Amino acid sequence: MNPEIIVLDFGSQYTQLIARKMREKGVYTEIYPFNVETEKLKCAKGIILSGGPMSVWEKDAPIPSLDVFKLPVPILGICYGMQLFVHLFGGKVLKGSKGEYGPAELHIEKNEELFEGVEDNSLVWMSHGDKIEKLPPQFVCIARTDNSPFAAIRDKEKRIWLLQFHPEVYHTRYGEKMLENFAYRVCRVSGGWTIEHFISSKIEDIRKRVGKSKILCALSGGVDSSVLVCLLYKAVGKNVIPVFINNGLLRKDEETEVRNAFKKMGIDIHYVDASHSFLKRLKGVEDPEKKRKIIGEEFINIFYEVAKVYENVDFLAQGTLYPDVIESRQVKGPSARIKTHHNVGGLPKDLKFKLIEPLKELFKDEVRKVGKILGLPEEYVKRQPFPGPGLAIRIIGEVTEEKLDILRNSDDIITSEIKKAGFYDKLWQSFAVFLPVRTVGVMGDRRTYDYTVVIRAVESVDGMTADWAKLPYELLSKISTRIINEVSGVNRVVYDISSKPPATIEWE
Repeated sequence: MNPEIIVLDFGSQYTQLIARKMREKGVYTEIYPFNVETEKLKCAKGIILSGGPMSVWEKDAPIPSLDVFKLPVPILGICYGMQLFVHLFGGKVLKGSKGEYGPAELHIEKNEELFEGVEDNSLVWMSHGDKIEKLPPQFVCIARTDNSPFAAIRDKEKRIWLLQFHPEVYHTRYGEKMLENFAYRVCRVSGGWTIEHFISSKIEDIRKRVGKSKILCALSGGVDSSVLVCLLYKAVGKNVIPVFINNGLLRKDEETEVRNAFKKMGIDIHYVDASHSFLKRLKGVEDPEKKRKIIGEEFINIFYEVAKVYENVDFLAQGTLYPDVIESRQVKGPSARIKTHHNVGGLPKDLKFKLIEPLKELFKDEVRKVGKILGLPEEYVKRQPFPGPGLAIRIIGEVTEEKLDILRNSDDIITSEIKKAGFYDKLWQSFAVFLPVRTVGVMGDRRTYDYTVVIRAVESVDGMTADWAKLPYELLSKISTRIINEVSGVNRVVYDISSKPPATIEWE
């Protein structure tokens, strides 16, 4: 199936949001690297140039083939995409002495198809450093903000629209409407794409690629890997071998719950208790990137051993999602690395398996939709995200059995109380973090010198941005009291009120 809209990725952390918003509007959209062969773009009815972290003045700034701009299709440039076009075609971009970040009011100066249904003076989200001083020939200004006199410009004859702000992010009030207008009013797409199309397409792709070979599938019991198992099972049946590895970094009772759940679904899993080997390799390791690498490497070593038990095992499948990929800088463009995901960051260069990651173009909410359609039990579809490296990245510093026990019990209390209060399904994630910080306390008239536990709870739509949850004080008080009273080794509980950005959701 050919995409109707193609997004050229120049490295923005929000690139996938563009494609996601388009797909939500029924427009099949794919992301290609900025330097893709022009021939591959000829099927599109419209092209979008994404934002990016670089300046057009930097030595290695990403620049596509100029043939892209000769294609007879509408173009929408966003942020870096706008500045790039202006820079290449006769305008003037100045190196910014100061950036513009955050909300701004958009003042519409000309009625356009792009702004149909968009209220004047609505909020848009800015995130740029350079500034446009002069427009290219034939371009006119169609909208401004107080700090950006050229917030939106266009060349109607060539059907090119350029935006300084980001319509794809949640904070741009009418951003989705602008993208919808570009697709349907400007590009005249047919639409009609659904998540069912994704499922049928992936099943067909998997069957063609795998043939009669077997696939080892990394199963953690989280939403991503559980959906992946169901998708692979739908595609190749018992030729998929779900491998559930107990790495000693699981939540309380996770091992039993996962094994029982898949038994009820009639799917056999290969269980490996490797908790000792993981904890042995993690001993003395404090750096979070090293922890992730070690965990990824150890997973692969175990998969090699499991593969020896079966015949014709050629493939390894992982439930990697797009946020994992983009934060690890393993994307279709020059995005900056935030942190290494254990799936995409811990793989050896000489991997003996062929890798299958059918979910890596999706966000969490889209994966949940896939799981629901495939018949995954509701309690699994609604589970909050749990990182592949497990509790290792929720323990700051070295991982030990003592710290794991404290964290598991604290996390279990947080989860149970949040569920009782009816907040679990409203939150993106809620969990405990162990701090290797000891403070003085008093319990039973005696001095204590024990550890600190952090409560982390956030609200989000896609995991790319998140805000700390404003949980009731009564709930936080109950959680804190229970942890201090019931978990040995803890005398202080704090609440994390950081948003993403600047913080990440997980602490490591």
